[in-house]
Amino acid sequence: MVPAPTLFDERTDAAASTAPATSGAANGTAAYGFSTRAIHVGSEPDAGTSAVIPAISLSTTYKQDGVGNFKGFEYSRSANPNRDSFERALASLEGAKHGLGFSSGSAVTATILAALPPASHIVSVNDVYGGTYRYFTKVASTTQNINVDFVEMGGEAAAVEERLRDAVKPETKIVWVETPTNPTLRLIDINLVARVIKSIAPSAALVVDSTFLSPWYQNPLTLGADIVVHSITKYINGHSDVVMGAAVTNSDEWANKLRFLQNSIGAVPSAFDSWLALRGLKTLALRLKAHGQSALAVATYLSSHPAVDEVLYPGLPSHASHALARRQVSKRAAPKEASGPFAYGGMVSFRLKSDPKDERPAKEVLKNTHVFTLAESLGGVESLIELPSLMTHASVSPEDREKLGVEHNLIRVSVGLEDIDDLIADLDGAFKAANLA
Repeated sequence: MVPAPTLFDERTDAAASTAPATSGAANGTAAYGFSTRAIHVGSEPDAGTSAVIPAISLSTTYKQDGVGNFKGFEYSRSANPNRDSFERALASLEGAKHGLGFSSGSAVTATILAALPPASHIVSVNDVYGGTYRYFTKVASTTQNINVDFVEMGGEAAAVEERLRDAVKPETKIVWVETPTNPTLRLIDINLVARVIKSIAPSAALVVDSTFLSPWYQNPLTLGADIVVHSITKYINGHSDVVMGAAVTNSDEWANKLRFLQNSIGAVPSAFDSWLALRGLKTLALRLKAHGQSALAVATYLSSHPAVDEVLYPGLPSHASHALARRQVSKRAAPKEASGPFAYGGMVSFRLKSDPKDERPAKEVLKNTHVFTLAESLGGVESLIELPSLMTHASVSPEDREKLGVEHNLIRVSVGLEDIDDLIADLDGAFKAANLA
């Protein structure tokens, strides 16, 4: 593996405002800001051609100068120049030593669990992505005899600590957190969970799925996480044209395990997908700022609409975890005002004033949007709308969906980069067409 260059070392958000603007060329260790690293790490000019943008390396194998003597790359499943570039760039944005790319977010989940011994125990947040729930309960439980307890990790700190202490067992190897949760946008206090888990199970790894916020809004490693996972398909790539996942960590032990399994299992992204994801990463800061501002405007509009019972957006003061959102958001994305609404990602969920058991009102809304596209996934430049109970979370049992509040009146939207007036008018028209206005 080609060693990562040191030109764009990570700096903390606290240091960002005071770090001198050195060139980096003189000492090779200059610290740069988020967008600068997003654009330059992994995209160093090619030594042979001086190309500013890396070429796509489609070769599956690489010439060796002697038996076992190769120049950084041997076989593309093991390592590829484009994947290496993307992994270094993402690791830099998360403040991590190690980054690993996979063929999907689900492949990341599967690979992390493959690192566990049989009959291991996992404590997972109860409101977890449907695909993760499916893998935990229908795959890992069968193939590895892994047991999972789904625990409520939101709410008062003392209650969270008590529930975690009750759930952790001697064989607990992983605590799995998703924040914000999908699709109810509840927040989990990462630092609190990390402190509690490390006090009762020091060897257990805290894994945080940070897909909904991306490294722009949240850096879980700074809050105590051991591994951060992303569906790169979503905000990091940002253009709905790549299926890919990634994990980052500061743990050499976990990095070695996961890189061995990455190569052995072979669920790796293609060179072209890695190239596209690196391209998407370069505009992450600009896109996430715009996603957040538009999502805040949509959430504000929905909060006063007579057809809407509840808006779930942590940037609104009405959200139960608004104070936690303010504490947990990265300094670069933190609001300047001490109180009031602020942009906190591009995802908004809301509940209609309709019977949670009746799917018809939500379906009427969804079939009458024209700018919002009815589709699963999220994080692209285009706005998407979906009904989690029948789409992304259909694999979750009806009983569990009811407990989590994922019923037929809950709608999730991924707010894209279209003109905000068009987005609000589109929702307004859909409510009227559904006779809900």
